[in-house]
Amino acid sequence: MKLNWAERLVVNNPLRVMIQRRLIKVDQGCDRIAPQARVLEIGCGRGAGARLIQEEFQPAVLHAFDLDHRMILMAGRYLQPEPREKIFLYVGDALTLPYRDGVLDAVFGFGVLHHLPDWRGGLREIARVLKPGGLYCLEGVLPPVLSELSGRRIFLHPEHDRFYSHDLRKALAEAGFELQGRLEHKMLGILAVAVKQDLM
Repeated sequence: MKLNWAERLVVNNPLRVMIQRRLIKVDQGCDRIAPQARVLEIGCGRGAGARLIQEEFQPAVLHAFDLDHRMILMAGRYLQPEPREKIFLYVGDALTLPYRDGVLDAVFGFGVLHHLPDWRGGLREIARVLKPGGLYCLEGVLPPVLSELSGRRIFLHPEHDRFYSHDLRKALAEAGFELQGRLEHKMLGILAVAVKQDLM
């Protein structure tokens, strides 16, 4: 689901970078991302998360996409030329990732999962493209906030099948993930790092 004008204002501000930086530090789970990793950011917005990922981890390849073409144009302008050389931006959909199975070392999703009408399908698709041992670093907004914001008709989010923390934990496990670190405020949201299990 694309962001409306109000959501674009919220996600394209300096406070978002602080939240993204905090996600990277959750229980130090993301520190297992090795240099030269293959990394994907879903819902990259203006590119602030991609820049942070590039600075923190220096991946060999960083792909970053957004459903909204305008966000990709903003990211192209926001990212400086040198880091931009290793960041590949494209318009895409989290439910149909254009990668073979098990090719990525890490996937980041800063405030994206709650925008997916089929968020469980999104988790399965992320699990599909990650290698065993790969990391999924996520930020999710929980229903109390979504109901308040959507009720005021300021922000648009899927109205059905919103997830609470226990729903998310269950769906992560069903998709083959094990939580490694989590920060949660039951009325606001969750920051988490999950590891794809080797089911062989």
